[in-house]
Amino acid sequence: MHLRRFVFALLALPLLVGQTKKSEIEKLAPFYPTPETVVERMLLLGGLKAGEKMFDLGSGDGRVVIMAAQKFNADATGIEMDADLHKQSMDRIRGLGIEKKARIVLGDINRQDYSSADLLTVYLLPSSNDKIRPMLEKQLKKGARVVSHDYLFSGWTPVKEEHIEDDGEGRSHTLYLYVR
Repeated sequence: MHLRRFVFALLALPLLVGQTKKSEIEKLAPFYPTPETVVERMLLLGGLKAGEKMFDLGSGDGRVVIMAAQKFNADATGIEMDADLHKQSMDRIRGLGIEKKARIVLGDINRQDYSSADLLTVYLLPSSNDKIRPMLEKQLKKGARVVSHDYLFSGWTPVKEEHIEDDGEGRSHTLYLYVR
């Protein structure tokens, strides 16, 4: 097992054994930042075009949303449940002056509407991908694209896989592209 995946799994252990309060939003993955080189490859693999609507589920520090807005000129929205990461992301978005193209919603990814999405990006645990799959199947329009970082969606067949041997930090990654 790759060290990064092992660390990601260790960080997720409390989530998997149910150590969250019932009143809290269910956390679907720990925050583990995606290297910028991988972010760009995800957006390129997803074929993101100017003006398209993209969503990043579990947006963390907002790096995917910010790159989608800045470099690809997309209408980018992140969904993040952690208030500190939400604030950090929105402060950065405001500092860059890209509020018209980028935003982070503070909330549960299970309670959002993705019907307008052209591209969705995710870096969630495999069990979390399985939990959100039925919702995405109901909401995503025909032709919407989903790029998953490192973990497959069971029951879906990727139309393309891209392996990144070295992200510049010595770690490998696999990206999966799905088209609904």
